[in-house]
Amino acid sequence: MATRVIIVRHGQSTFNAQKIIQGRCDKSILTEKGMRDARRVGEALSGLKIDAFYCSPLQRAKHTAEIIHQYLTNPPVLQPTEKLMEIDLPLWEEMKKDTVISKFGSEYQHWQTNPQDFKMLVKGQAYYPVRSLYQQAQEFWQQVIAQDQQTILITAHNGINRCLIMSAIGISADRYHSIQQSNCCINILNFTGEFGEPVQLESLNQTSHVGMAIPPVRPTHSGPRLLLVRHGETNWNKESRFQGIRDIPLNDNGRSQGRKASVFLQDIPIDFAVSSSMMRPKETAQIILEHHDGVELTTTPELIEICHGLWEGMLETQIKAEYPELLQQWKDKPETVQMPEGENLQQVWDRGVSAWNKIVAAHSNTDTSATGLVVAHDAINKVIICYLLGLKPDNFWNIKQGNCAVSVIDYPQGASGKPVLQAINLTNHLGDGSIIDKTAAGAL
Repeated sequence: MATRVIIVRHGQSTFNAQKIIQGRCDKSILTEKGMRDARRVGEALSGLKIDAFYCSPLQRAKHTAEIIHQYLTNPPVLQPTEKLMEIDLPLWEEMKKDTVISKFGSEYQHWQTNPQDFKMLVKGQAYYPVRSLYQQAQEFWQQVIAQDQQTILITAHNGINRCLIMSAIGISADRYHSIQQSNCCINILNFTGEFGEPVQLESLNQTSHVGMAIPPVRPTHSGPRLLLVRHGETNWNKESRFQGIRDIPLNDNGRSQGRKASVFLQDIPIDFAVSSSMMRPKETAQIILEHHDGVELTTTPELIEICHGLWEGMLETQIKAEYPELLQQWKDKPETVQMPEGENLQQVWDRGVSAWNKIVAAHSNTDTSATGLVVAHDAINKVIICYLLGLKPDNFWNIKQGNCAVSVIDYPQGASGKPVLQAINLTNHLGDGSIIDKTAAGAL
């Protein structure tokens, strides 16, 4: 039975507000804003049936969980567990970040660039905080997912949340700083079985429920920010018909989704825009840009959808009848499939990543940090996000991309630095504000 896991970071704490490193120090408590945002999380989750609820025992996370708990219908017993404790940084805790940078400059730089190898000497022994936390996350999953509960809610911390997400979908510990966790954000994972079996990242760092469409650009940011969007719905999406490079236009719902995405992004400055040269992403981009006068849209064939070859125009039931083994292989090991008279994932990966890197390079090393809109397709967006997370083509199904979903990618140091995934697959602007992706879930 599939297990949905909803992961929440605690609300703003007094140490967060003062930019003090917390780690496992339990002196920090929620601010008024932190409590208010926790109530908003509770409201956002109030319509869902929660079967199990786990939290960190540290008071900033436990208090957040207790507030959320009040909004749930027939809630389960709240279960604090040390497996959800925050990362342990004993030599830095209770110090301001600026003080740590000035006092431990080289060590802090190592923490930023190679977190998996960063160590502290504690009582004469080398201690690796990120490695230890990653292992802790794996142990939590092994204990909890095996219990086969349908919907699990977790309230914990920035670091452990990152490691929970990374260990679930196979992201290595060196990407620790590559995913963002805002206070009171919501993440969703879909487990297909026990820990170790495939897991889908449905969304990362949702913040609309706390009044923030997307996470803000940090003051030290110097490179481009890219808003990666999948095109709106087509009739073939709705029918679960494989479309690939067939130039199928948006349907009325797809255009409506484009207008909703346009409103969602209307207050976000956009400096440039690129889309696939196909009709459905191009029209989606044009609709979004209606709120951004003067931004010229350029197109590139490198971002077109995967070519399904002989499968294009067929329903999954028809493909199952003619190509049963190949269709199952596509579901189980997509990286091994050569589409009949079409492409394989490596070909899509190579051209999609090449196009992406050209866009990033073109807008790095400029006087000002630019924000760009990139609109493409399900398969293209998935391989780009896999690439940014250090994953491979065999992780293709670990990433979800809903119609007109928005993902946010920052390059704090420009093209030469590692990207930060600020948000992935934001879709709550498309319907009733639900945190769940309700867009068409059919063929590519």
